Amino acid sequence: MAEAKRQEQAATESGTSALARPETLPSAQPPTTAEPLQVGPPATSAGGVPAVVNAMKHAFSEMGPVRGTRTLLKMNQTHGFDCPGCAWPDPKHRTAFEFCENGAKAVAEEATTARVTPDFFRQWSLVELAAQTDHWLGKQGRLTHPMVLREGATHYAPISWDEAFALIAEELHALASPDEACFYTSGRTSNEAAFLYQLFVRQFGTNNLPDCSNMCHESSGTALNETLGIGKGTVTLEDFEKAEVIIVIGQNPGTNHPRMLTALEAAKRQGCRILSINPLPEPGLQRFKHPQAVRGVLGSGTPLADLFLQVRINGDVALLQGLGKALLEREAKQPGTVVARGFVEDQTLGFEAYATHLGTVSWEDVVEQSGVSREKIETVAEWLAGTERIIWCWAMGLTQHRNAVGNIQEIVNLTLLRGSIGKPGAGVCPVRGHSNVQGDRTMGIIEKPKAAFLDALAREFGFEPPRHHGLDTVATLQGMLADRVKVFFAMGGNFLSATPDTERTAEALRRTRLTVHVSTKLNRAHLVTGKRALILPCLGRTEGDAQAGGPQFVTVENSMGVVHASRGTLTPASEHLLSEPALVARLARAVLGERSRVEWSWLVEDYDRIRDLIAKVIPGFEDFNRRVREPGGFSLPNGPREGRFTTQSGKAHFTVHAMPRLKLGPGQLLMMTIRTHDQYNTTVYGLDDRYRGILGGRRVVMLNAEDMKELGVESGQVVDLTSHFEGQQRVAHRFVVVPYDIPRRCAATYFPEANVLVPLDSFAEKSRTPTSKSVVISLKSSALAASTP
Repeated sequence: MAEAKRQEQAATESGTSALARPETLPSAQPPTTAEPLQVGPPATSAGGVPAVVNAMKHAFSEMGPVRGTRTLLKMNQTHGFDCPGCAWPDPKHRTAFEFCENGAKAVAEEATTARVTPDFFRQWSLVELAAQTDHWLGKQGRLTHPMVLREGATHYAPISWDEAFALIAEELHALASPDEACFYTSGRTSNEAAFLYQLFVRQFGTNNLPDCSNMCHESSGTALNETLGIGKGTVTLEDFEKAEVIIVIGQNPGTNHPRMLTALEAAKRQGCRILSINPLPEPGLQRFKHPQAVRGVLGSGTPLADLFLQVRINGDVALLQGLGKALLEREAKQPGTVVARGFVEDQTLGFEAYATHLGTVSWEDVVEQSGVSREKIETVAEWLAGTERIIWCWAMGLTQHRNAVGNIQEIVNLTLLRGSIGKPGAGVCPVRGHSNVQGDRTMGIIEKPKAAFLDALAREFGFEPPRHHGLDTVATLQGMLADRVKVFFAMGGNFLSATPDTERTAEALRRTRLTVHVSTKLNRAHLVTGKRALILPCLGRTEGDAQAGGPQFVTVENSMGVVHASRGTLTPASEHLLSEPALVARLARAVLGERSRVEWSWLVEDYDRIRDLIAKVIPGFEDFNRRVREPGGFSLPNGPREGRFTTQSGKAHFTVHAMPRLKLGPGQLLMMTIRTHDQYNTTVYGLDDRYRGILGGRRVVMLNAEDMKELGVESGQVVDLTSHFEGQQRVAHRFVVVPYDIPRRCAATYFPEANVLVPLDSFAEKSRTPTSKSVVISLKSSALAASTP
């Protein structure tokens, strides 16, 4: 060991590597030690005193009491900064405490006083860093300097910004085609940065703009564009106050969108019925204790879901078709009482084909494939038949299956059948999981841009944008593996951990010539690199942004199409940080030089100039600078919300889908990956899943107790998980078995630890979203022992 350490140090000092063997490469996966767990009963409510305590604990431990309190009080305020977490909209009448537990954790992670300096990188090699957990990596603090990993080196070293941009320009200019580079975007990027970024990429000559939408709500956008003519939701926050039925399907708002619980509670107190549909019961939909209300702190809180339908994993099409069938059977008995005939005949196409198809669907198949009884389905159908004020909400539980687009279009079918769109208290609501992921797409971060958008870029900037389609996330990885993609640039995110098939993703990244990550914190994606690598540190959402024209603000778009301002106030973590717009501008100047007529430096002196350009290119942003300065911002046009369907036909479309049939071999289960309550996307705040009663570890597989008996495994047993896809097998080692309330033949694991099991080549039809919620697995006992929880 001492000799190996000596060789590694010598290699670092000489700029070459002694780590040529595969077994000495940095690990793509976190350590596989199964932690000793404490497992107790799941919680029966969300929020309340524990949420307040945990929010303050994280904020004060990372920022200190004074700084932490001041920062949280600026969060989601009119003259403050937008939460870097989820994209749930802000209410018109805001309180002083417009943040949730996980939002506080997200801010604490970003605004931490801990720092990762060049000295840190001198002390830690990539191999040593990769041996640490993701939780440990994130806790080291904010990145302070641009860093470079030179070819063959074992340690990152500091580099100047000019040298970093010159290195990127060198690699991009050496490519045989601009399409040999890919430019990824995460949902934290502001509208201003995203607009400049896509403009730079298209002036460089490619539409290779994969982004995090490809892995989450791409299925929603595809499904809604085809059927309604817009890839966004159609409701406003005010609609929740007017709804009479709200259905939350494939979503866990208590952990992933906690501020949504406030809207659900208000709806419930107005008499709204709430239905929860999910494979796992989630405390946030059972009872909510509002942290700012006496009844939430001292009382028992508010019961939310009137009914819970525990659907099998990927049993949603069967369940939704069962609901449609039940509604049509009621219509047949009492014509004109269920189907919104006038709306269906005047504003939709395809109803007869849909109705005919449901006539061929048997109740036996509905119940068997969904796992939900006909009696419960009939109860929900009665609710739906009694009102048109229905809102459907969903998230990743629907979007990450092979038939994901069909899942969402079955929701659209039910919405159209009842005429529940384009009116108060009714519509569809895909709940986005990142603060500006929807805004990035609006700004042109898409690999398949529409011709009208490209025409607008051409008119305004005097160049011919590339017209051919670019690469999405899956295609980017496939391109790397085939040596067709040689430079990878990521504007935020943790690409390695967020993507499927972890080992193949690592292999793909290692085949590139250069990987670049714009980041605020250290993560595993920085450790598995191309031949050369850069880490470029940027300002966070919480930090003040001063440019030549004075203090600046940026804008974001929330889940409901509202564009508003975000102003950071904290002193930047380092004087060496660049804002994302400034970083893109300097990158564009270094790479494009005289090829570009865009005045990049001039634009970032005052972000109003960027917004003026956005107003000229993107419909709905007219008079952008004035409107975004109004309290609360402004809403973008939304045809279906306004009663206009923007499909080519001008009408909404019913669609027909075959019912997926779950086929599992002996000993096989269908696995979905989920978050714990102590993480946000790939950022791990801690090791506790408090709401599910699982504390102290993340390498967990939740199983039905009857399945455990059948498989011969016990609570606390350590097992290896093997996924099966088209004759291929992938193995994830050392997961602790936890009995849980989950349907038979189903399993749940946490990501990113279980992403290694998700096949790269298994993705949703049309949207190409990885099937992280539909992974066929088997398990066997691991050699590692563990104590019973």
